[in-house]
Amino acid sequence: MRKQYKGVFTGMLFSLLLSGSALAQGEAPSAFGPGEQARYRVQYLGMTAGTAQVTVGAPMKQWGKDVWPLVAVAKTESVAGVWPIKDKFVSYWHSGTQRVLGSDMMEDENRRRRRVRVKLSDDGRSAQVVKQKDGEPPRESTHELLEGTLDVAGATFALRNRALEVGREYSYPVFTGSKSFLMKAKVEAKESLGTSLGKQEVYRLRVYTEFSGNLKSKRDMSVWMTADARHVPVRIEADLALGALVAELTDYEQGKVVAPTPAVATQSGI
Repeated sequence: MRKQYKGVFTGMLFSLLLSGSALAQGEAPSAFGPGEQARYRVQYLGMTAGTAQVTVGAPMKQWGKDVWPLVAVAKTESVAGVWPIKDKFVSYWHSGTQRVLGSDMMEDENRRRRRVRVKLSDDGRSAQVVKQKDGEPPRESTHELLEGTLDVAGATFALRNRALEVGREYSYPVFTGSKSFLMKAKVEAKESLGTSLGKQEVYRLRVYTEFSGNLKSKRDMSVWMTADARHVPVRIEADLALGALVAELTDYEQGKVVAPTPAVATQSGI
């Protein structure tokens, strides 16, 4: 099980908890702000396998621009048959333009470390990727991107800023650091859901991705977001090639309420 498990936990968390143009409408305060913190319990194959914490950090400078760091930290529990994992992913969110400027991934899995940095060009049409394992020289590559491309964390936070409507589908071009695809999320219903924080009114979304390998889904993923202005993900279910994974919100602290930004034009059909 150790070989099967490696990468599933971290990849799933950083690809799902977190989701240019086709962004927020600028008609209401941001659904999130600096100081927001969400904690999740993650179950894999029916047992608690680890935890994740997603934080909107304090404003900072990155590559000369003001950003909010979207920080996800994942770690496994001391469970038999599970790799020791403590990974950190940071996506640099530029609130003024509602896009990401790049990201840093720091992996520590079974005492093997790797770092991946993605930096988008100023026009957002290309990305420079640097990957490095401990004891090895860095490997660099350049990738062409569609206009408005986000990472999955940025796409998830951008979706939170949308005015969700039952029956509507939202699409975002996404770059993972090695692969590009169109992530689509359709709001299927509004319903009540029992959670660790009590009963919540939520939207149920069906999310389509194109992950491969251990993260390949047998069916579209299901995501539940609160139906209030925050649109906080409270539950995620995925049926992966290696088995079922569920992430549930266990604790939440709201961040700073941030004034709306100027309206951003959306792509046709999005």
